[in-house]
Amino acid sequence: MSANPLPPLFGINIDPSITNLDQALIRARLADQSNVELVTIQDHPYNPDFLDTWTLLTSLASRTERVRLMTNVMNTPLRPPAMMAKMAATLDVISGGRLELGLGAGGYEEGMQAWGGVVGSTPGERFQAFSEYLAILQGMLANAGREFSYSGKFYRVDHVVNGPAPSHRIPLWIGAGKPRMLRLAGSQGDGWVIGTIYILPDQLDEVNRLLDEGAVSAGRKPEEIRRGYNLFGVIQTNSAERFSFRRSGILQGSVADWIETLLNYHKRYRHDTFIFWPVAGNEEKQIRIFLEEVVPEVRRKIIDASSTEEEHN
Repeated sequence: MSANPLPPLFGINIDPSITNLDQALIRARLADQSNVELVTIQDHPYNPDFLDTWTLLTSLASRTERVRLMTNVMNTPLRPPAMMAKMAATLDVISGGRLELGLGAGGYEEGMQAWGGVVGSTPGERFQAFSEYLAILQGMLANAGREFSYSGKFYRVDHVVNGPAPSHRIPLWIGAGKPRMLRLAGSQGDGWVIGTIYILPDQLDEVNRLLDEGAVSAGRKPEEIRRGYNLFGVIQTNSAERFSFRRSGILQGSVADWIETLLNYHKRYRHDTFIFWPVAGNEEKQIRIFLEEVVPEVRRKIIDASSTEEEHN
């Protein structure tokens, strides 16, 4: 299948660590003043060194004007779906329609259980809980101002009326790595997002197959599902700069290397959304290089390639 025809999106991730609060504000302003579309924040409430993601996101909404704000991804077992719908609609109104929701079933089961999260005891139950969560969230956002009910094994709402209505239809991104969740992302999500350290490039063909299956099963076009990659890595500023990492999936290379890698992800694997997570070096400098040198060139080449393809069709 050809490259995803959706226009590319770019963004940066913000670390919610309490020790990096000043950097969070700086990064958000840098993104807002650039031409990238997204600022994202991870959500790990059980980490005592992390600020609450939703509160931080709301604060950044008041300090930015243009860039979209996204959870990457929200820990759903710790945030009830009905309240999540209320919170999402509220922040979307406050931000002028700039909210995007990344949602996940959560990966740290012990931490979620310790905090009283709704966590099933088996993978099948965790999948069912997330499916019910998604159904309630979508239903309440789509029916703001009208009664909505849902009864499941893990979640239920009874004749609730959600309001206010969001300022726009909030895109829902699903963080997924397993087959059932990937099919669900393809059938129900506006986009799929994962990190390079969790899904390696040689696994992306299978990921795309499952996303496509999910889309087709729901009567959707596979090319309408955005495919996002959280780019964990380092942009080298000189050839002698080299870091050693224990974990696979961390990108490392020059600006030219990064440009080539992202173009390959787009052409070969249909990725259309790229979010930079700097992991070493001067991270503010890394982000500036990504915003000023990597993104403009990748965007230009993707758009040029798309225009050329259209001329030949």
